[in-house]
Formats: sequence, structure tokens, C-alpha cells
Amino acid sequence: MEITESQKESYCRAYCDGESDALKAINRSTQLNQLKPRMLSGHLQGRMLSLLSGILGPKKILEIGTFTGYSAVCLAEGLAENGKLVTIEANEELETTILQNIKLAGMTDKIELIIGNALEVIPELREKFDLVFIDADKLNYKNYYDLVIDKVNLGGLIISDNVLWDGKVMDDSKQDATTKAIREYNEYLKNDNRTQKVLFPIRDGLYVSRKIK
Repeated sequence: MEITESQKESYCRAYCDGESDALKAINRSTQLNQLKPRMLSGHLQGRMLSLLSGILGPKKILEIGTFTGYSAVCLAEGLAENGKLVTIEANEELETTILQNIKLAGMTDKIELIIGNALEVIPELREKFDLVFIDADKLNYKNYYDLVIDKVNLGGLIISDNVLWDGKVMDDSKQDATTKAIREYNEYLKNDNRTQKVLFPIRDGLYVSRKIK
């Protein structure tokens, strides 16, 4: 019997923790009102992000690319007491939606939204982070990684989303700029001796790197 990816994901969703009411509402609202709802992390990946964050118990999290706030809420679930998540979103039109969703999740005191270009914002951040989630424009993934690696504490995680890019990274006939950038990014992370890493085939691919030196 051949099992499709959608069947696998549906089965896995059925056997992991459910979404909170707030996350269900954010998910549904995003599906109904956003032009590219696939950008949402979604149930299975969201539970994975929450689990990784909960295992780590971070005091400070940085998210690059907020979209509608779903992944920020999931990551913030694992924050240590009095912890904080800073999330950067380039699209100012999403600001009201993000803030509403953060409030809906009861996390106004845990999540700080910054509207701006992450390439300009990150160098101005003076905090050190225990967890970084990269999920913004793919052409700049390597630039984001290089900007944050020295701001990550030893033992901290850098999680990069969409690194399978709908399987295009494995198809040599796909040579568009974004696919090539992600392919090169994956190779760069693979060869970074500062980290221990695993590429998880969850949804569109999560590359999890743990800083060890």
C-alpha cells in the first residue's frame, strides 16, 4: 500500500496534541482571509515547534517572519517564566492582524512584534537568544543565519522552515533563484561545524541546528 504525504500528515496530526482554541481561530482566519494561507505553520508543525521550545525552555526567542502569528504563539508556549519572543515582520499590512491574534492567544506580555526589514532590525538587537526561527524570504536565509548565529547562546537552536521547498531542492531541473538559494543554504548549514543539526521531513522541511561552539 502506497501512503501519500497528505495521508501521513493527517495520521500524524490525529496522534499529536490538538490546537488550542486560539490557534484554531488563527488557523481558520488565515485560511479564509490571506492570499497565501499555506505560509501558516499549521497544526502538525506548530506542535513540533511548541515541543522543541518546551524542551529547551528558552528565555529569549527570535522569529524572523511572523505572517499571522501562528508560529509565534506556538513557540511562545515553551518560553521560560518571564521569557520573551521577538518577532519581525516586513509586511506592515499584517500588523493589525498579528496583534489581534497575539491578544487572542493571551500572549501580549510574551510576544513583541517589530515591523521592519529583518536585515536592518537584527543588527540592532542587543539580546542573546536561545531559539531562532527563520521563516521569511528565502533568498535571504543565509544572510539571516549569518546575522543571528553570534546572537545565539551555546546550546540554543536555529530552526529554518521550508528547506525542502515543495521538493524542488531535490529536482536538478529546478534552477530558479529561490530553489538554488535554499539548496545552497542547506549545504551551508550541513557544513557548519558550529552546530549539530538534523533536517526533519516535516511538512515543507524543518532544519534544526543546535549551536555547540
